[in-house]
Amino acid sequence: MAKGRADTEFDRELADLPPALRWREWLCRIEAVLFASAAPVARADLARVVGQGASVDLLIADLALDLADRPYMVAQVGSGWILRTKPGYAGAIRAAADVGTQSLDLGEFDIAVLAAIAYHQPVTRDGLKDIFGKDISRDLIGRLVARGLIATGPREPRRGAPYTFVTTAQFLVAFDLQSLADLPDSEQLADTGLMPGQDGNSGSDAARSA
Repeated sequence: MAKGRADTEFDRELADLPPALRWREWLCRIEAVLFASAAPVARADLARVVGQGASVDLLIADLALDLADRPYMVAQVGSGWILRTKPGYAGAIRAAADVGTQSLDLGEFDIAVLAAIAYHQPVTRDGLKDIFGKDISRDLIGRLVARGLIATGPREPRRGAPYTFVTTAQFLVAFDLQSLADLPDSEQLADTGLMPGQDGNSGSDAARSA
């Protein structure tokens, strides 16, 4: 009930402001929402803080211009947007800020399974077994789910209707990707040993021993 009252009282339209000031306030609202969010924010959610019919895309474009001289930028991730520190400031952040807790803390085989899910999604545990030639433990899948890197996808249309797994927007954020189209070529990734090749054999010793 409290949320409903807050939504009713929130003035999206700002009809009492001149057009230029109204646009500027909408722009600030977009920036505030992105600043406060740890995950990409979808267009539909951003539209809730601006006037009906206002173009979120144009507001995002104007915000990008506003941030041109700032140490962070607005980046599109999947179907949403997020604020990211510009790469040139990575050294300063590592030198002065506590960012250790942001580590994915995943083993080599965890990364290999994550890569397989990214390239073959939606994929079941049985599908991953076919790729790696061994069972993929529920604990490993649980680690990837707990870090927000994967989620359950549609059930596979066969007996037992097993769950499939897909990557998430947080996966894109973690690996600095705008979309899955930005993933490196799968054959090149197999050459690094982080993902099985087409013969189903992993080039990673960790994959064989995990």
